[in-house]
Amino acid sequence: MHHNEKYNEINTKDKNSGSTNIGNVERIASAASGGALIAYGLKRSDITGALLTAAGAVLAVRGATGHSQIYDALGVNTNPEVPGRGWLSGPVNVSKSVTINKSAEELYGFWRNFENLPQFMNHLESVKADGGKISHWKAKAPLGTTVDWDAEITEDVQNDKIAWKSIEGSDITNSGSVQFLPTTNRGTVVKVEFTYDAPAGKLGALAAKLFGEEPQQQVAEDLRRLKSLMETGLIMKVEGQTSGREELPKAKAASSR
Repeated sequence: MHHNEKYNEINTKDKNSGSTNIGNVERIASAASGGALIAYGLKRSDITGALLTAAGAVLAVRGATGHSQIYDALGVNTNPEVPGRGWLSGPVNVSKSVTINKSAEELYGFWRNFENLPQFMNHLESVKADGGKISHWKAKAPLGTTVDWDAEITEDVQNDKIAWKSIEGSDITNSGSVQFLPTTNRGTVVKVEFTYDAPAGKLGALAAKLFGEEPQQQVAEDLRRLKSLMETGLIMKVEGQTSGREELPKAKAASSR
């Protein structure tokens, strides 16, 4: 009898953990938002009020049960009691490479001027370098917001490798490196690695994925744009079209330093 009770207790706990896929903070926020929408919706006697009440009820149930069917469909779980499933379970790691028909020297010279990076990295709004090892980065975030941080160059091997990391206290903790590996065909393999923690755990990465900007895909597209820019002087769009950029003369000057 004792063993059966113990088994039932463990089985019930596992079942409950599996059905609860929302963390406590998110549950509280959902319940509070749902209650507010219900209260506001009930004050209105039109169709908008009915829709707000219905939306509030969905959020309230979401907060009360700790379960989201949308998360089920996406394979997302923010419940910290489920090992390895939460958004805060670790950083986002990205590693991609591309072969470019340019010398390692030219590619290194272009990349070493970090202010060139927004020309092909769509998630970057701007990078301002101080002329030394420190630079200020501003990136585009979900819902039209931006994220800023300062970065410091941690390794700089001419024509071979550049590595950097965010300075302590930055809005987003991240690090990255780029290697320039010459090939036998006079081209160069550009290998990029990024590690970062999204501003809200992995919420930023999830939101980006929902809007078609999943980190791995985004970096791969950035490198394709870099290849097009360095080989032709034009930015290749995803659809296969090209468009010139005003920054191109500056970029060429930087890459030939």
